[in-house]
Amino acid sequence: MVLKTYNFIVNGGEATGGPPIGPALGPLGINIMSVVATINQETAEYKGVPIPVEVTIDTDTKQHTVKVGMLSTFALITQTIGIGKGSSTPSTDFVGDLTFDQVVNIARRKREGILASSLKSAVKEIVGSCQSMGVTVEEKPAGEVQVLIGSGEYDAKLSEAA
Repeated sequence: MVLKTYNFIVNGGEATGGPPIGPALGPLGINIMSVVATINQETAEYKGVPIPVEVTIDTDTKQHTVKVGMLSTFALITQTIGIGKGSSTPSTDFVGDLTFDQVVNIARRKREGILASSLKSAVKEIVGSCQSMGVTVEEKPAGEVQVLIGSGEYDAKLSEAA
């Protein structure tokens, strides 16, 4: 059994047999459209958002597995509030708003991919990203929310969410 692993970045639910997947997998003699169908099925919930995928091919049996990677914090925030990009002047021009529960949800999804020691630390990291993108949290500037998290204002929500 010989396993070959390939990493691609595809738009969720929109992979095709063209580049970069087709040219990379074509020489292996596998059913590329079957791989593409699996990728699209696994990434459907991230429709249109660039997402990393890892495709592992068993060159003997031609079987494949697809592992979906972690979206960037930026991508999770933009997907959650439905915006294309952050603000060019994030301290004065706000482009969207998240609820605190949405921030906690993003922090949970990112938890294994970041170095935060606790859910509270992970939430603070996500709020920091909101600040640099011009996204408010519960209609408050992200910097203000950081202070409130630090003072324990949201501890009850964070312990319930844990």
